[in-house]
Amino acid sequence: MRILQLLAVTAIATIVLATSAFSAAPTWNLDKAHSNIYFSIDHIFSKVNGQFNEFTTDIAFDPEDLAGSKFEFEIQVSSIDTNIGKRDKHLQSDDFFDAGGFPIMTFKSFKISDKGNGIYDVAGTLTIKEKDYNLTLPFKLEGIKEHPAKKGTNVAGFNGRVTIDRLAHGVGAGKFYDMGVVGKEVDVFVSLELLSN
Repeated sequence: MRILQLLAVTAIATIVLATSAFSAAPTWNLDKAHSNIYFSIDHIFSKVNGQFNEFTTDIAFDPEDLAGSKFEFEIQVSSIDTNIGKRDKHLQSDDFFDAGGFPIMTFKSFKISDKGNGIYDVAGTLTIKEKDYNLTLPFKLEGIKEHPAKKGTNVAGFNGRVTIDRLAHGVGAGKFYDMGVVGKEVDVFVSLELLSN
């Protein structure tokens, strides 16, 4: 009797695992040439804009399977680019990001919620200088369709914007903010084009 029960449990577990694997959200490849992570921050009276040129993603998405979907980013800190080399080196120094000691920033989602009208709240863990912070990035799904220039390949578009307090996330100690030189609020804009496998 116990052997039959064990076989039944094993069979059920196998079916559940197979069903889970079958229903997993499809993975999407980053179209690097048409995807960017931008940022903007105050400098006295002006706005300084920049981006991170080197980053990778691990993304799975299906609007019908948000539990099986995920957004993960790995960003190379040394790839920061504000179009002025001297400023970029300063941002890489321990005054700000300390790229030598902490070369990578990451974001890993742990929950995705449908907010309606194509907006998805992607809640996850942002890791900067090996410290973890909760962050929710509201992504708008711009659409999914067959790529106009790549027959048989689908393309998906996402845009998301969030404002981060850099001091609360360990990017700088406040010296330049107290001087009235560099602001603490950073506007981040993530624009993605993703290709189906």
